[in-house]
Amino acid sequence: MARLRSVSIAALSTVALGLSLTAAMPAQAMPANEGKSRAACLEPASAGAGARSASGGSRQADHRDISLREQRAIERRTARILARRGVSTAESTQLAVSVPVYYHVMMDKAGNGNATAQQLNDQTTVLNTTFGGGESTNAANTGFTFTKAGVDRYYNSTWHRDGASARYRSKTRLGGANALNIWLVDFEYLGIATFPWDYAAHPKVDGIRVNVNSLPGGSIVNYNLGDTATHEAGHWFGLYHTFQGGCTTTNDSVADTPAQASGSEGCPVGRDSCSLQGLDPIHNYMDYSYDSCYNQFTIGQSSRADSMWTAYRA
Repeated sequence: MARLRSVSIAALSTVALGLSLTAAMPAQAMPANEGKSRAACLEPASAGAGARSASGGSRQADHRDISLREQRAIERRTARILARRGVSTAESTQLAVSVPVYYHVMMDKAGNGNATAQQLNDQTTVLNTTFGGGESTNAANTGFTFTKAGVDRYYNSTWHRDGASARYRSKTRLGGANALNIWLVDFEYLGIATFPWDYAAHPKVDGIRVNVNSLPGGSIVNYNLGDTATHEAGHWFGLYHTFQGGCTTTNDSVADTPAQASGSEGCPVGRDSCSLQGLDPIHNYMDYSYDSCYNQFTIGQSSRADSMWTAYRA
């Protein structure tokens, strides 16, 4: 079923990307949690604005993408950090890192929104499979592995809906810059993530928020194989959407992901939205395809994640 994407997003100084569940719905009635699609959203610039950006899902005028100027500034900043540390690009692309994962299950007061131990184990397995290149012979093994470091559960109806987001993340986040915190909530998005270069300024809210119903075995049709967490973790490692910048040579700052005009719907094999070389990378975890369509990160994305890790999370 075709979904419409959000076309304008947050105008913010602290930048992060995510996936919105807000979509144009067909006329017929839909079962609960169907009709949801990925669309971009950004982490609020101020800690107190978190709930607002996640609650309404509207295409507000104070939302925007990362500009090309910002994108280039991030690249220059990263290069300077690596140079100061005496790390070459080649050296920063040979990492083998174990990432501790902390799951925070945000239930309402009645216990709705729980995630079973099996689901969390399965989600961790999905992260290891997808970042390990286990779904395609064309996929890169990024060298990142994931270990479930802890699970906590909260009964708070406001937090369950992602209300007071900055507050609950600040109170519950565990570990340092190298720890992936995953808050499982029930909101209108598939997920929202922070970027690594924002950790120094906002360490207490660093991590990803994921719709609990997108976990393996969840109820969101086409998005219940656990790849929402993979996509959001990609942002957490410093990867952009494959369609960042549209049909430009800069695109997503990764050379081996063909330029793409916009996010994909479903799994449109043969889609070619740009005149530049290459078909749209619909199987890439950083596109907006269905979970079943995803199967790879590229070598270039792996190298970028390594560089970003070395600069901001090591």
